Amino acid sequence: MPLAKAKLGPSRTRPKAEERETSSVMLRAMSVISAVAENEGTLSVAEIAAKIGLPKPTVHRMCQQLEAAGYLLRDIDSRHYGVGHRLWHLGLEVVNAGMKPERRAILQKLVNEIGETCNLSMRIHDQSIYIDRVESRWPLRMHLEPGSMVPLHCTASGKLFLSDMNRARRQKLLSVTQLPTHTPRTITDLDAMEREIELIRKRGYSIDDEEFLEGLVALAVPVRNKQGRVVAGIACHGPTARLTLDQILSFLPSLRNAAADLEDTLPTDDADKDDV
Repeated sequence: MPLAKAKLGPSRTRPKAEERETSSVMLRAMSVISAVAENEGTLSVAEIAAKIGLPKPTVHRMCQQLEAAGYLLRDIDSRHYGVGHRLWHLGLEVVNAGMKPERRAILQKLVNEIGETCNLSMRIHDQSIYIDRVESRWPLRMHLEPGSMVPLHCTASGKLFLSDMNRARRQKLLSVTQLPTHTPRTITDLDAMEREIELIRKRGYSIDDEEFLEGLVALAVPVRNKQGRVVAGIACHGPTARLTLDQILSFLPSLRNAAADLEDTLPTDDADKDDV
């Protein structure tokens, strides 16, 4: 009796088709996220569609879904999208995990060299967050643990992040958050802050001259990715009872060397090729 020919039913073909569809959707979603993340400000649906080559209705639907999930954030009274809180935290975790062992060694070496507490921070929306910190051996020091959030406008690293924004985006952010006073030295005027930003861009570093906490001075330099954007700030600080502003500026070469070492630990677009 001849064997019956096996029939390939839908159950055998549907999973592969569904996998391809799921993969396609995921890749399109990642394209939308990448387009927004790579842009300094916000993008409209039309701008996103033009950048990634997808129809506007498709992009509009995906933006709504990503907004609902917290990966994108839509401007109030606008159809422009920016980075959402979940995407911010995801990026922070990726950078944090990817450079943690090397980062700790670099910070420890820097502290051993200059003898003052050093930290590494990143920006989350309108604040700066300490993602790592190595304490000095001095008994008199300020304790700010990793995970601590501090303002942008009155901290050394925070002002670095502001200097990396374009003027329109920075002005919009500062007009919303305001420039609250923390000490008599806090910059609370937008025009004065713009002059400070211009100075930071020109000299390539930022200082906190008792602007956040009285009796504390700090110096910060940028850590840049391969595209030249500021992704982190490496800073040192100490009490004015022991450290003057001129003294802390003498640490600038050491901080810049540490920043260069940190930049070498950042992933590149060719990372996958190197692993082959």
